[in-house]
Amino acid sequence: MELRPFAPSHASAVAGWPTSAAEVLMWCGRREFPLSEQTVTGWHEDDDVRAHVLVDGERALAYGELWLDAEEDEVELARLIVAPGARGQGVGRELVAALLARAVEAGFADVFMRVHPDNDRALGCYLGAGFVPVDPALAESWNAAQPVPYTWLRHAPAATAATDGRGV
Repeated sequence: MELRPFAPSHASAVAGWPTSAAEVLMWCGRREFPLSEQTVTGWHEDDDVRAHVLVDGERALAYGELWLDAEEDEVELARLIVAPGARGQGVGRELVAALLARAVEAGFADVFMRVHPDNDRALGCYLGAGFVPVDPALAESWNAAQPVPYTWLRHAPAATAATDGRGV
């Protein structure tokens, strides 16, 4: 598998991966279902967003973004989703590892992500990939302006080394 930059030709496939309105809400916080190709394409208009797809040959298997914040010297992994037919096969973990590698290559000191509070499967993947919850007071302050109380995570390289590769 290979991580490639997102291309507009991927938008239709990515927009079709959420299988329900609840999944769209957990994935990207939108109340639009089905999600439109234009919505996905529009996410990339911000210069600080780097979108990628994980591919096997030419088949897109997963999508994720890096939200760069040079001022804070941090990056957030965002809007990660795996194609329905590729779920449960370690593709999510591979996507997280590839995005983390890009973030580290870019030289950011901290890597964060947020998870919808009802997305237990994603949370397990991210914990298994070396993310740990941030301090509860920090999470509370970050959630003050959010539509739901997200679980906020910070990458902790030592946590990755401590896992056995299967995650939580």
